[in-house]
Amino acid sequence: MTAEAGEARSGDLRSTVLDAGRIVVKVGSSSLTTAEGGIDPDRVRALVDAVAAVRARGTEVVLVSSGAIAAGLAPLGLRRRPKGLAAQQAAASVGQGLLVHRYTEELARHGLIAGQVLLTLDDVTRRAHYRNAHQTFTKLLELGVLPIVNENDTVATTEIRFGDNDRLAALVAHLVHADLLVLLSDVDGLYDGPPTRPGSRLISEVASAEDLDGVTIGAAGPAGVGTGGMATKVEAAAISTGAGIPVVLTSAACAPAALAGEPTGTLFHATGKRRPTRLLWLRHATDGKGSLVLDAGAVRAVVDRRASLLAAGVVEVVGDFTAGDPIDLVGPDGAVVARGLVNFDAGEMPALLGRSTADLKRELGAGYEREVVHRDDLVLL
Repeated sequence: MTAEAGEARSGDLRSTVLDAGRIVVKVGSSSLTTAEGGIDPDRVRALVDAVAAVRARGTEVVLVSSGAIAAGLAPLGLRRRPKGLAAQQAAASVGQGLLVHRYTEELARHGLIAGQVLLTLDDVTRRAHYRNAHQTFTKLLELGVLPIVNENDTVATTEIRFGDNDRLAALVAHLVHADLLVLLSDVDGLYDGPPTRPGSRLISEVASAEDLDGVTIGAAGPAGVGTGGMATKVEAAAISTGAGIPVVLTSAACAPAALAGEPTGTLFHATGKRRPTRLLWLRHATDGKGSLVLDAGAVRAVVDRRASLLAAGVVEVVGDFTAGDPIDLVGPDGAVVARGLVNFDAGEMPALLGRSTADLKRELGAGYEREVVHRDDLVLL
């Protein structure tokens, strides 16, 4: 990088950070706890001091914090993160209170109030829940509270998934209309290979997906307390930047510098624009409950013309779903081309296949005149 390019990058990073009115900061388990489990007070204190400095300049902050399971390991006498769901939930139950208590004490030194927000997958995939969560965050921030967010691991009914909190942080950034997402890890940025390998180079900026061509992205580290790794950070960055929110990726040790706008880590530039919340969660936080196979004409209409899906273009129904569920739209070659919210139950669909909207209205009534998937509830994949 030339001196001029370095200065330009430094200016971009500084303005991106200092001009942000609302920042979401995500920190991973390995950045808050010891390798043996248990909270590291010095690490938590350093992070809170950095966050408090951001608040002191008038910027709102939402903290997405992993660490509940890791914090519960030592009190329970567990040497490593357990694999079983019940044991993970037990550790989370013990660790969550310890973690928030530590944050509450440290924030109080700065005159700040912590507010715990525990989210489940439903809170970022179901529109009514999403709306309620948005209203809660809005009120907390209006009151000057610093929300501390974590997945509600204790009551999760499905397996706690790899890297959820990285993706959760990106969705929260969109949910609260953040201007910046800062991802803190145990590595000081994204490298073009394993950071410990001689010759690996820090990638200071990512302007598009092409900048990542040939980059080797690693998984979780050897400590055994975290779940993510660099792959989930890059995925979270793609979600956030694709929705118009830039991302800074660096280490927790570099948090004070990064949050002050100093040149550190990797800056991911926004690549898209803000989009309706339902489209973001539909693309990144849902799985298709079933699928509809389309003919070639319907694929062209949906993909090229961004049209709604009509019954006339559907040739096959796969799976069991109900109206309002997210489903995948599949082309004749078996490739998934889009995901959308379906307006009919799976049991209703066979009688509709290949039939025009006018025929359906005439024979079945006005209730069947609607689109199978409306274009406003559809994202291309």
